[in-house]
Amino acid sequence: MKIAIPTNDKLTISQHFGRAKGFMICETDNNKVISKEYKANTFTGHGKGHHHHSHNAQHHNHSHAGIFNALGDCKTVIAGGMGQRLYNEFVNKKINVFVSSEKNIDKALELFFNNMLDNDSESCCNH
Repeated sequence: MKIAIPTNDKLTISQHFGRAKGFMICETDNNKVISKEYKANTFTGHGKGHHHHSHNAQHHNHSHAGIFNALGDCKTVIAGGMGQRLYNEFVNKKINVFVSSEKNIDKALELFFNNMLDNDSESCCNH
């Protein structure tokens, strides 16, 4: 199974999925990481330099197709935060989503493997 984790430094989990500089793609087997690959964020609106920090109406309807194309074979996402609409799209596509307060990628994976990773979907922002 593959797990996608947004990150700005390859060590910690980004607090906003779409604004992350990139994603650690962790391939797992039997509750162990067997490989990690860093994928630069060239596919979200924020990653392409759009949206910046403005929240006007046109940005509320941007497409998430690039995210699903780039991370399509990942079955789980662990993030520090994301928009509610993206969260719902992941759920609708049967991708497990964890919005966690854990900051360290390796610790989050350990907690995930032990069914102890927190998940606060209520913390998703409404943009």
